[in-house]
Amino acid sequence: MAVPALTFARSLCRRRLRDARRVQALCIPAIHLHMTAATMQVSQQDFEKAQEQLKLLKKDPGNEVKLKLYALFKQATEGPCNSPKPGMLDFVKKAKWDAWNSLGNLSQDNAKQKYTELVSSLVSAESSSQVKDAAPEESRHDGYETIIVTTKNNITKIMFNRPERKNAISHKMYREIIKALEEAAKNDSTIAVITGNGEYYCSGNDLNNFTNAEAGETEKMAKNGAVLLKEFVAHFIDFPKPLIAVVNGPAIGISVTLLGLCDIVYASDTATFHTPFSQLGQSPEGCSSYLFPKIMGLAKANEMLLFNKKLTAAEACAQGLVTEVFPDRTFQKEVWARLKAYASLPKNVSTFKFSPTFLGSVKATVTRSGKGEAPCS
Repeated sequence: MAVPALTFARSLCRRRLRDARRVQALCIPAIHLHMTAATMQVSQQDFEKAQEQLKLLKKDPGNEVKLKLYALFKQATEGPCNSPKPGMLDFVKKAKWDAWNSLGNLSQDNAKQKYTELVSSLVSAESSSQVKDAAPEESRHDGYETIIVTTKNNITKIMFNRPERKNAISHKMYREIIKALEEAAKNDSTIAVITGNGEYYCSGNDLNNFTNAEAGETEKMAKNGAVLLKEFVAHFIDFPKPLIAVVNGPAIGISVTLLGLCDIVYASDTATFHTPFSQLGQSPEGCSSYLFPKIMGLAKANEMLLFNKKLTAAEACAQGLVTEVFPDRTFQKEVWARLKAYASLPKNVSTFKFSPTFLGSVKATVTRSGKGEAPCS
């Protein structure tokens, strides 16, 4: 009996050593942090909120993701790996140690940022899956990569879908939104809704729009960008149906200035509104230098557009930029019930746009140059 027992023990030992080698060879994928012009380090409150959200996930994200989360959490709370390397046969601790050690000298602030973004992407993916499961009759439009376009209950929904980059708008995303607005203008929907996937509504322009130019191509890139932006804003002005913004989280830059061109703006109480143009050496776009003073008064508009004041949802509502603010826990349910009711109204009534003469004067500010907003606005 001793011989079979010894053979079994040796077999078990060999198996464990093979498993240990696999763990040792585990490659922890790099987690790339995308920075936009207005990206800020996450606060301790954001970091703690991400920890709470992680506990609420219903689906197991898998061992690889859990190792990333563990490593980022340790890096964020304790700094670079400072514990002794576990023995080869302690598989679980060895895998965790490898994951943490692979982050090297990543700063604690950046680790918090990456941890928060990773949790946000997991929450967004699970949320999208739940929405899809709950509404199989929703018609999804093909041909889009950076946005999700669906039609249901006479509502065309255009959802910014780059949650890992806080829905920053790339050149491709600009073109896809233009295409989606053109389709929504012609289809049978009564209203169109713009919203964001994940915690952010939109973080403004993607910095890669301005940094990917090859040597000697900067001027050409700037001119092409100006033409694209002008076309983009014009599609909001010319859109023939009610256009409603459902602001599910922080909004920055152009995603804020465009709100003046929407017919209704609903916001979660977690939303904020920030236009840091002078801070970045930029001029306001989206007709905001014309519309914001009309909406909120010259003094308040100047404070926001010239001096970068960030508004809470309640402040934006008080100043007329936001129609109504809802508690985040009931935001989606309340807003979409209301939008469904709006979409059931007669189309000939609900597609009437307020004051076409006024909107025509707004368009003039987009197409002019030499004064006021930048020509690319």
